[in-house]
Amino acid sequence: MGFGQMGFSSWWRFSSIVAVLCLLSFEVVEGYPVEDLVVNLPGQPKVGFRQYAGYIDVDVKNGRSLYYYFVEADKYPNIKPLALWLNGGPGCSSIGGGAFTELGPFFPEGNGRGLRRNSMSWNRASNLLFIESPAGVGWSYSNTTSDYNTGDAQTAKDMRDFLLKWFEKFPEFKSRDLFLTGESYAGHYIPQLAEVLLDHNAQSTGFKFNIKGVAIGNPLLRLDRDVPATYEFFWSHGMISDEIGLKVMNDCEFDDYTFASPHNVSDSCNDAISQANGIVGNYINNYDVILDVCYPSIVEQELRLRKVATKISVGVDVCMTMERSFYFNLPEVQKALHANRTSLPYRWSMCSSVLNYSDTDGNMNMLPILKKIINNHIPVWVFSGDQDSVVPLLGSRTLVRELAHDLNFKITVPYGAWFHKGQVGGWATEYGNLLSFVTVRGAAHMVPYAQPSRALHLFSSFIRGRRLPATSQIPVEG
Repeated sequence: MGFGQMGFSSWWRFSSIVAVLCLLSFEVVEGYPVEDLVVNLPGQPKVGFRQYAGYIDVDVKNGRSLYYYFVEADKYPNIKPLALWLNGGPGCSSIGGGAFTELGPFFPEGNGRGLRRNSMSWNRASNLLFIESPAGVGWSYSNTTSDYNTGDAQTAKDMRDFLLKWFEKFPEFKSRDLFLTGESYAGHYIPQLAEVLLDHNAQSTGFKFNIKGVAIGNPLLRLDRDVPATYEFFWSHGMISDEIGLKVMNDCEFDDYTFASPHNVSDSCNDAISQANGIVGNYINNYDVILDVCYPSIVEQELRLRKVATKISVGVDVCMTMERSFYFNLPEVQKALHANRTSLPYRWSMCSSVLNYSDTDGNMNMLPILKKIINNHIPVWVFSGDQDSVVPLLGSRTLVRELAHDLNFKITVPYGAWFHKGQVGGWATEYGNLLSFVTVRGAAHMVPYAQPSRALHLFSSFIRGRRLPATSQIPVEG
């Protein structure tokens, strides 16, 4: 039947149907799940890349499901690698943190009802995958309440099962380079995930994860070194007195410090720690000591009244976390993100109120697992924002050096400044071509949040296998 016999209206309907079918077949051929496509987020600026979000069932019997958000690279997504990002806690949301506060394509608007573009999103360099893990975090859930009693081992296993099923949904990424990244307690999540993926590879006669690198920011690696570094940071930054600093260092044996019993130390040590914490006070953001703080009660009122809540400090919106929580709890936002499919009996929050995470797993030493990863010829970068007092660079730098010594690695890049846009981006050193320690100047616990341009430069160098530039391209007048 030709065009003349059909008539214009019939032809138009036929053409529309064909166009829709072609679109659907295009999605299927490309291996992307149509049902998870995020068509448009409320208040979202127009972009050229696609977003997907939804659930992966990791335990059908128990009804345990993890929620994910995936965003394509801004350009050439079909050839760029895949980077997984996890936030820490334990029990805090990688979508709330990484995706919508740090390195994803959008930030919340000041009124909490829309989004603005993040010009320094890491999707300029890579495809990005964010997962709310473990179940009980954000919109991830279980129908079996006992699943909320969990720890590192189960979290790593669930993440492995998630990724195996996610690659079935997105098969074109099965052979793509995979980079594992995260921050804070992801210093546990990421190494242990890498280990179970490597174990899978060793046992599998079929699909193998194509892991190309591990990068962890301000990571908890060994509690008995990371905790004293906090008080060294307070002391070196003038936040406590010499008298209190010396008392903490002399009276505290941090080898006995654990998450389960953080005050399983002497009375004099407890007294010194209490005095130090009291002097630092509640009006400092310990995760970024140079930022001003946001006052939640004032911001919540402004958001309800549809006023702009944004408060700027050192070029950063310090109330972004409040604006983000407001946005994620809008019903239209959850619908657009295919989230909260079981109508959870609590609001979305950055860190879980239902999770009962192991209070002993945080005491584990991650250096042996990092050693195993490196022995599999996978590069490891540890990076630190230098304004973080929670997991300061002082501890991380020492631990990386100890790991290098254990590996018998020589220094391949001496400790020195690296540059970005003609300025010092931070300092870096490299051991044995596979282990690097990098600081990011002016950054905090959440490096991409505080220093987005330097963080993007660091990430781009990492996934391209390039060293950070050790010289400035701008001549210094003298």
